[in-house]
Amino acid sequence: MGRIAYDAATAASFRQTREIRRDGLRAWEEAVRRHLTPVPGMTVLDIGAGTGAFATAFCDWYGVRVVAVEPAAAMRALIPRRPDVDVRSGHAAALPLEDGSADGAWLSTVTHHVPDLAAAAREIRRVLRPGAPVLIRNAFAGRSERLRIVRWFPETARLLDTYPSVERTCEAFAAAGFTPIALEPVVQRDIASLAELLDRVETLRTADTLMRSLTDEEFAHGRRRIAAAVEAGTATDLTSSLDLLVLR
Repeated sequence: MGRIAYDAATAASFRQTREIRRDGLRAWEEAVRRHLTPVPGMTVLDIGAGTGAFATAFCDWYGVRVVAVEPAAAMRALIPRRPDVDVRSGHAAALPLEDGSADGAWLSTVTHHVPDLAAAAREIRRVLRPGAPVLIRNAFAGRSERLRIVRWFPETARLLDTYPSVERTCEAFAAAGFTPIALEPVVQRDIASLAELLDRVETLRTADTLMRSLTDEEFAHGRRRIAAAVEAGTATDLTSSLDLLVLR
């Protein structure tokens, strides 16, 4: 299920550079609340849960119970153990849940790791209760202009264009009986300054699928662009946006 093999070192790099601070997720808290309509005690399935940033956030924000499904043992090992987070091994096309046992499904930066989206959609349909939503947070092919990483490392768009598009994703889920009901960009701010990005960029390269696609020369050019902007004190947009696609 992955373009990256997450060993312990890569998982630690992911946690250090890819997890967004809770205060940077305010827009996501609001967007998910609108479409999930969470009720305390409901069960939300987090597919490809990574190191558990969203699983724990959902529990804290909404009082829900989260089943965090993650295929990489190194990532699962970093998910905080708490009573309201049930950590399980599995992947999108083989979910370790009973039929109709979840009230919603969350997939964050996952769809490009799934080799068979149609199979995953069928499996998600199996485990969701009727009418439960699927919320997909992702970068989609053809919609890269709002990603900060593409602004500084434009060559990453080369791999991004191989990701499932919104249209392809909707087709795969439509075959399983899902209908798209919303698509919206959600702005997040996960760094406080461009200097912080410069400090993190070396580690980010080991944990980000797009960054790992760069040649050494492409990475060096991008890093120099950031360093020059930091040196010059250039004002720049620090935000980045991913899309939220919602289906029922």
